[in-house]
Amino acid sequence: MKPVYLDNNATTRVDPEVVAAMLPFFTEQFGNPSSIHAFGSSVGAAVRQARGQLQALLGCAHDHEIIYTSGGTEADNTAILSALETMPDRHEVITSKVEHPAILSLCEHLEKTGRAKVHYIGVDAFGRLDIEAYREALSDKVAVVSLMWANNETGTIFPIEGLADLAKEHGALFHTDAVQAVGKVPISLKDSAIDMLSLSGHKLHGPKGIGALYVKRGVRFKPLLRGGHQERGRRAGTENASAIIALGQAAELAAKHMAEEQTRVKGLRDRLEKALVQRIPNCFVNGDPLDRLPNTCNIAFEYVEGEAILLHLNRAGIAASSGSACTSGSLEPSHVLRAMNIPFTAAHGSIRFSFSRDNVDEDVDRVVEALPPIMEKLRALSPFWPGAQNDSKEFKPVYA
Repeated sequence: MKPVYLDNNATTRVDPEVVAAMLPFFTEQFGNPSSIHAFGSSVGAAVRQARGQLQALLGCAHDHEIIYTSGGTEADNTAILSALETMPDRHEVITSKVEHPAILSLCEHLEKTGRAKVHYIGVDAFGRLDIEAYREALSDKVAVVSLMWANNETGTIFPIEGLADLAKEHGALFHTDAVQAVGKVPISLKDSAIDMLSLSGHKLHGPKGIGALYVKRGVRFKPLLRGGHQERGRRAGTENASAIIALGQAAELAAKHMAEEQTRVKGLRDRLEKALVQRIPNCFVNGDPLDRLPNTCNIAFEYVEGEAILLHLNRAGIAASSGSACTSGSLEPSHVLRAMNIPFTAAHGSIRFSFSRDNVDEDVDRVVEALPPIMEKLRALSPFWPGAQNDSKEFKPVYA
């Protein structure tokens, strides 16, 4: 049978239109976009067009507010380190306990080296940010706030625009890791208080190895990579022209399919959740039931190991994940689910199904058919399963 791919938050298939757009820039149009001769100038014009395509998706005022990077991790690191350099009188950072490792690992490094004090804001059982704790952490000592737009594991969306407004009241810069949000939810940066935003091409049907950092016009900036004059002196290194052009095409397609993400793709997610919660006992949906990415479904199956579930799904031709691909291989429960205080017996058995516009109704049918017998088999082998029905009363399924 045709494989079912439901791990789109880890990476997406490169759209054929994106592949077609980038291929000529490996062969016929191979010039350096910074060169003044015809070989380079034609590529430079294509790069400028791609920049405009991404500008349109982000709703930012100027195309030169976009700095191309190697991906979301570089963009995240650049944003925070630049903020600390440009605000030398401020030595504090605010982030959340559920951020991507690209943020949390850097923050841990900043603490260990004594470069910054970091405030880690908690979340509730649905992954929603503790707004009061955030307000209390804000002060004139904070250089930058970095909070994700949407969580990569649960899909929970933070109220980013309002959080940015609060940061501005204290003179702090505001950065958001929007890697999972761009292309799935509408974004308009032109009139927002957001100073910096990170994105990654391979999350929206573009290639791996290309991303971007939005830096609002007028925000002071220090580059992470120094060398040549590329990207207006803000990110040295010869432009990855083919990937930049691919990201531009992916951005244009994402804008075109935005309504589909919010309707058809969301419908697939909702149908899967309802069916699994109805057919499999002792499971519940993780994340905010109301304010969540339209493509992301994270379900906790109690008293079963998530890795075992994934292996059985893989044998059935179904690809899913237990959380962030950047932390795969760890036997520890997800840091996101631990921050949400999901019971240990459920956090270990949480599976993320993440859809894209490539998915169809038959993909949902396959999972609904395959997973209940898998769960029955695995729970029969679990020494903790008998009599466990009353152990998680406060975590009711979203669809009861």
